[in-house]
Amino acid sequence: MESTNLIEGSFDKVAEQRTALRTRHSAALTSLMEAREDLRGVHALADFVDDSVRWSA
Repeated sequence: MESTNLIEGSFDKVAEQRTALRTRHSAALTSLMEAREDLRGVHALADFVDDSVRWSA
């Protein structure tokens, strides 16, 4: 039973880390896109994330 708790704890920790990284990367991408308007249109996924963050704010 203890090993199950360790595994569940590991999964929870990984999920929290992924959420933190996703938030940090989205914020950094948004800052970059604000500072460098010439990057708009270079990468479709970057544009999508930037637009998504702006619309959700």
